[in-house]
Amino acid sequence: MRVLVVEDEQLLADAVATGLRREAMAVDVVYDGAAALERVGVNDYDVVVLDRDLPLVHGDDVCRKIVELGMPTRVLMLTASGDVSDRVEGLELGADDYLPKPFAFSELTARVRALGRRTSVPLPPVLERAGIKLDPNRREVFRDGKEVQLAPKEFAVLEVLMRSEGAVVSAEQLLEKAWDENTDPFTNVVRVTVMTLRRKLGEPPVIVTVPGSGYRI
Repeated sequence: MRVLVVEDEQLLADAVATGLRREAMAVDVVYDGAAALERVGVNDYDVVVLDRDLPLVHGDDVCRKIVELGMPTRVLMLTASGDVSDRVEGLELGADDYLPKPFAFSELTARVRALGRRTSVPLPPVLERAGIKLDPNRREVFRDGKEVQLAPKEFAVLEVLMRSEGAVVSAEQLLEKAWDENTDPFTNVVRVTVMTLRRKLGEPPVIVTVPGSGYRI
């Protein structure tokens, strides 16, 4: 899942980003509304975690722009105000969910995952294919009933492949969904991660390489 965190309190923004990355999400971070508009204009995000009170461009205007562009991106709006009227106003702007500060990180994560599921074709909460069972919420993977321990990026790549339901996923698509914008697109990180993932999933191999196109399960 690709997430953009927009928050002018840099310590909070960086802490949220670090936590979401540990949950196998690809996360970009910006600290003002102008930078947020720039990012959503060039990258496809599943979810934007958007602080309402931003410098340069207000969070309300960022939310309006996302809605105007007709993007499938879901918006989780954050605010220091807990007033019901503020929450209603934020939702009327086009936000998909609203979370007042301070918040529990576990709740933030659960809301981000729930919104992420709404950006694509509805799928069951637990994904199953070719003897593999993947639970995104618990971050658990089983093959033929045996648990498989995966690193966050390995989990993210497997989740993207599982969600494709047998369709071919290119290396570029994996890079976009499982890594943030600071990753060098010319590295072999996707190939190396897929190789490690194949090894951990065991025999017979379930990830198929489609020459010149990408990978599928």
